[in-house]
Amino acid sequence: MKIIVPMAGRGSRLRPHTLTVPKPLIPVAGKPIVHRLVEDIAKVLDQPIDEIAFILGDPAFFGDDVVKSLEDLAKSLNAKATIYRQDQPLGTGHAIMSAKESLSGPAVVAYADTLIKADFKLDEEADAVIWTKKVENPEAFGVVNLNEKDEIIELVEKPEKFVSDQAVIGIYYFKDISVLKGKLQEVLEENLMHGGEYQINDGIKKMMAEDRVFKTGTVDEWMDCGNKEVTVDTNARMLNFLHQDGEKLIADSVKIANAEITEPCYIGENVELTNAKIGPNVSIGDGTKITDAEIKNSLIQTFAEVKNAKLNNAMIGNFAKFNGDFTEISIGDYSTLK
Repeated sequence: MKIIVPMAGRGSRLRPHTLTVPKPLIPVAGKPIVHRLVEDIAKVLDQPIDEIAFILGDPAFFGDDVVKSLEDLAKSLNAKATIYRQDQPLGTGHAIMSAKESLSGPAVVAYADTLIKADFKLDEEADAVIWTKKVENPEAFGVVNLNEKDEIIELVEKPEKFVSDQAVIGIYYFKDISVLKGKLQEVLEENLMHGGEYQINDGIKKMMAEDRVFKTGTVDEWMDCGNKEVTVDTNARMLNFLHQDGEKLIADSVKIANAEITEPCYIGENVELTNAKIGPNVSIGDGTKITDAEIKNSLIQTFAEVKNAKLNNAMIGNFAKFNGDFTEISIGDYSTLK
């Protein structure tokens, strides 16, 4: 089994946090998004992963440190990491075809901007499985249309009339991904584009036209990491899941001086908390120092310094400094103070 992970986008909706760190590597509940995603997919598959193909963008942004992180992730799952580059932002179909040398045999394609919680058995008899989540407002999503056998016969984008409540979340299984590869090659040759991009859906629709059997795999939770607000919310939801599972979230090296922690919280190595109230739903990265502060429902990355602050629904990046009593400031592009 292979996992194909397109992750070449710059994550512009999550700026300024993605100006220096690719979105899939931003930690949520103490672990990079792409690491959590791949590990959760591996649990659902419940079979050996031979290869994980990561499709990255510009080497100047997705550099050696990114590659090393992804190689370590694959190694932790006893898989080989293969690195590809998407040289132009030409859509989901183009991204997948950037890894065409790896497109053979059974494979899962997963876009690295969501997290999931799932417990279902993959239907390996189907030609393909599209992972979905039941939603209350299907008109806001791309959904699947099912026949009487619960087979997917159509993909419908933001339906005006009810089609189904099963939204497509961006994770797909193919019994033989070389079939999708062939159809996407046709899409490229026909120059079949939408908004200047080649889409995976056009390859899937070509497969459906040949009566390939598509089934659904419904996840229990689908958590977005597209912008700051939903990333902070996803951090809170993930913390609650991990806390319920009994996972250790607070490092033994945390230094506490007159501080209270209301769980669930993730607190990394060598964090210092002084005169502080932390939690619930707060993640704090390694080496961060927090003094005279109350923080809840927030995500703070590594080696930050936060003083004299009362924060809720906040996201603070690596090595950032925030002083609630500031009179002199230096704020970069896309930064927000509210």
